Amino acid sequence: MNRRGVFDALATGAAGVMISGAVDSRQVRASEPSGNVKHASPFISARDGTKLFVQDWGAGRPVIFLAAWACDSCIWGSHMAALNAKGMRCVAPDRRGHGRSEVAMKGYDLDTLTDDLAMVMEERDLREAILVAHSMGSIEAVNYLARNGANRVSRLVLVAPTTPLLLQSPDNPDGVPLSAIENGATAIAADFPKWLADNTAPFFMPETPAETHTWVKAMMLRVPLPVALACQKTISTADLRAQARMIRCPTLIVQGDRDASAPLALTGVKTAKLIPSSTLEVYEGAPHGLVLTHKDRLLKDLLNFVGT
Repeated sequence: MNRRGVFDALATGAAGVMISGAVDSRQVRASEPSGNVKHASPFISARDGTKLFVQDWGAGRPVIFLAAWACDSCIWGSHMAALNAKGMRCVAPDRRGHGRSEVAMKGYDLDTLTDDLAMVMEERDLREAILVAHSMGSIEAVNYLARNGANRVSRLVLVAPTTPLLLQSPDNPDGVPLSAIENGATAIAADFPKWLADNTAPFFMPETPAETHTWVKAMMLRVPLPVALACQKTISTADLRAQARMIRCPTLIVQGDRDASAPLALTGVKTAKLIPSSTLEVYEGAPHGLVLTHKDRLLKDLLNFVGT
């Protein structure tokens, strides 16, 4: 794909982020065996009172999953089932305004979203966690570690990240022009279903079943349009270059070399250069949605990375 083609994909792909029993503060410790009494409610309260839905399955070392833009925790279902079978606890929150979390009228800026993640970590008492973030989730994960340190996170996995900075600027000349980002937002605002129909294919592989396309599009369309637009703006303008340099925990970055939403050279390569203890694993031929299209390979690499 040439440079103009990349920018076109980014513009219509929302600046690189397309389709891209649990408890209260008395949460059972992750080190306790499975079968203990679980939490009474799958919801926790964010600092502003917004109710956040959290899937929390199994026991053992915790793995927390952060989803892409306009996707919710269900995107990680197969991954959680596989890791539960390996004796790991899997925690996956729905971002505010997504899935079964409450639709707040505000709070889609990066710092508030990061505060939401911090509350999940604290309320579920997650320690020595492996933080796995796809696409938009990468900006929340990197910002969280920069602000909170690695007290609760032992390892970081960034999958098709949108870090460190998508927007073109004098010191980021190969970034996405503001006009392309604005055009993408205009297209989404004008007709979100049509935008999805026009932009599904590059997210998947040609052999990806039609049922998977339909499932992901339906998931995204459940997100209120103002929420989708607010999050798209946050992703497009987030500058995590300084924050990435602050990360000290071992980090695995996984990305496809056919990622039309967040081109490898703009995102994964630059992120790997900024995070000191990082390894970049490039999947040949993989698209932005490799969490689904290359799930088995991703799970294998994840388990190897954490030493399981």
